[in-house]
Amino acid sequence: MDDAYSIQTTTADEGEHDGLETLTTLKDRDAFLVADPWGDVKDGAHGLFDRDTRLLSRFVLTVGRARPSRLSSGVTRDNVFFACHSTNRPLPPMGGRSAPAGVLHLERRRFLWDRRLFERVRVVNHGTEDILLPLAFEFGADFADIFQVRGTPRAQHGRIHPPTTDGRRVAFRYTGLDGVDRSSCIAFSEPPARLTAERAEFMFSLPRGRRLDLYVECGIDACAAPDEDRFRWNGVQARLAMRRRMRRGASVRGRRSPRFNDWLTQSRTDVALLTTDLPTGPYPYAGVPWFSTPFGRDGIITAWQMLWIDPSLAKGVLTYLAARQATGTDAFMDSAPGKIMHETRGGEMSALGEVPFGLYYGGVDTTCLFIALAGAYARRTGDLATVRDLWPHLIAAADWMRDHGDSNGDGLIDYARAAETGLSNQGWKDSEDSIFDSQGRFPKGPVALLEVQGYAFAAWRALADLGGLLGDERRAEWAARAEAVRALVEDRFWIEEQGFYAIALDGDGRRMEAIGSNAGHLLFCGLPSRERARRVTRRLLTAEFRSGWGLRTLAKGQPRFNPMSYHNGSVWPHDTAMAAAGMARYGERRAVAMLLDEIYGAATHFHLRLPELFCGFVRETGEPPIAYPVACLPQAWAAGSVFLMLQAVLGVSIDAIEGLVEVAAPTLPAGLERLSVTGLQVGDGVIDLNFQRLDGHVAVMPRERGGVSLRVTG
Repeated sequence: MDDAYSIQTTTADEGEHDGLETLTTLKDRDAFLVADPWGDVKDGAHGLFDRDTRLLSRFVLTVGRARPSRLSSGVTRDNVFFACHSTNRPLPPMGGRSAPAGVLHLERRRFLWDRRLFERVRVVNHGTEDILLPLAFEFGADFADIFQVRGTPRAQHGRIHPPTTDGRRVAFRYTGLDGVDRSSCIAFSEPPARLTAERAEFMFSLPRGRRLDLYVECGIDACAAPDEDRFRWNGVQARLAMRRRMRRGASVRGRRSPRFNDWLTQSRTDVALLTTDLPTGPYPYAGVPWFSTPFGRDGIITAWQMLWIDPSLAKGVLTYLAARQATGTDAFMDSAPGKIMHETRGGEMSALGEVPFGLYYGGVDTTCLFIALAGAYARRTGDLATVRDLWPHLIAAADWMRDHGDSNGDGLIDYARAAETGLSNQGWKDSEDSIFDSQGRFPKGPVALLEVQGYAFAAWRALADLGGLLGDERRAEWAARAEAVRALVEDRFWIEEQGFYAIALDGDGRRMEAIGSNAGHLLFCGLPSRERARRVTRRLLTAEFRSGWGLRTLAKGQPRFNPMSYHNGSVWPHDTAMAAAGMARYGERRAVAMLLDEIYGAATHFHLRLPELFCGFVRETGEPPIAYPVACLPQAWAAGSVFLMLQAVLGVSIDAIEGLVEVAAPTLPAGLERLSVTGLQVGDGVIDLNFQRLDGHVAVMPRERGGVSLRVTG
């Protein structure tokens, strides 16, 4: 349990209200912990949460009534353990003698497992005298809903019961307005000298050269007595579970490139950290802290990013979403028969309907993406048995696209929120101000988003392909629908004088001629003609979009452009990755390698963990990218971006039905001479691919086992 950990760059003198990029996070299943670099839970987004309820809102360690002086802290490379190393400030006199600063080494080591926080505080006396050590914890549980923590006000609250103590435990209980009792506890391996409902005080005698260990546990319901055996056994279980998740699928490594490999490892472990093994299979939760729950769109796109190396995520996502497909119409939930879930929540406010997100369907794109991913999954794996199980859900989703998704019958998928409590914009750019025209004016509904038509095109084509595989006679109809969508988009969204597509159409069919990155998603789906794809690619690669750290969500100079905004000029790694994959689909490789290099450059400044987004300021020599202060970190589709971009730059496509792997005009990003993909499962066979730069081009050397064919083109 003593693996190397990443070193934070913050110092003990920095402020205590820094952005989320300075915080530390752990996650296990539906529980996650957000703390500062000392390991303290103090304010803001801090806390131990379980199913969208904060079980621990304060947890602060002091030594001699002072915060220790931090030396370093971070999370182990497998995302399982957090450790903070610190030393004491001068201790107050005890028995006429005071200990000087810097003689005690304190290590806080913790992990989450089975919805519970396990922590060990180890103190070693490196001084020349025995020391009386006053150590204390402050703690509390406010049982706040995650939406309260984010800032949503509540007019009424449930009842927090007075905490109870029993010598070495404190139990907390809250009765919500929903009638549900929620409880948590905190327990110590040693009885404190003084224990109250909010503070535990210890006085240890620590001889010189000796160490002491104190164990702490916190979680739902009652706490067993913490001890070394429980800490070790549960720590082993947490690590083994992470290793199982990490071993799914193929391995991707850059030969002789340790830093690049560290990025691949961090990204893979972030996806594994956020993945929860549900009864329906593995599901990547969207991100910590605000979105640690199943989201439809995020889960689908993350699974698609990882599909070529780990198809198990796609199967888990498709199966979970199919089980929660809407069967009725509800304005508050924004549901209609066949529609696929946008998000689900487990907290009190969702249960009471104070927010609509208990099971919410207000995403216009998720249903199309669901079908499109099913088609991609079938081709990638040849798993037609799963597709047959999903078939009724896919047909219901297609019926929604035809009947409900196209509210005005013009052949395009559109949205208008069904209730004022719902999201006003229902694509991936769901900020209130993210969709507008060339003058910055907001559209009247229903709104048809550009990228959603690309997803619809991909969905109809996927259905036609699946129909051919399953012998469904409707495949010709679905293929015709795909081509009809293509024609509508090319006719109604294209702005010839701009050489680009409009971001949306409003309820009157008027083009919203803002120039945004949405067109990159259209390339990803393969809808544009080659000539128009070339023009879109060329513009995406100009300084309007390229920040030097990736592509901005909105072109510089557009109305409402703001590099510090959530969607109107920031850089989202997944957005850049989808645009890059779209460019590669049309044969572009060198620009994709360049974008991959830019995203990698950004990652190096975020400790190799890409955040959900960062600001879209232009890259300046010697300066880092500017963090967006409340971005999720880690975030699933940000972590998955490197794998989609690698697939794009290598030109890899997999057809398990044909038993074929194709590599088209591969290239490698700057500074990377060799890259290997090992253990790539294709049907019943396995293939390894080794890429190497030779004489100005990239060669691929395969190792095949089990009848997999390789075709290299370009």
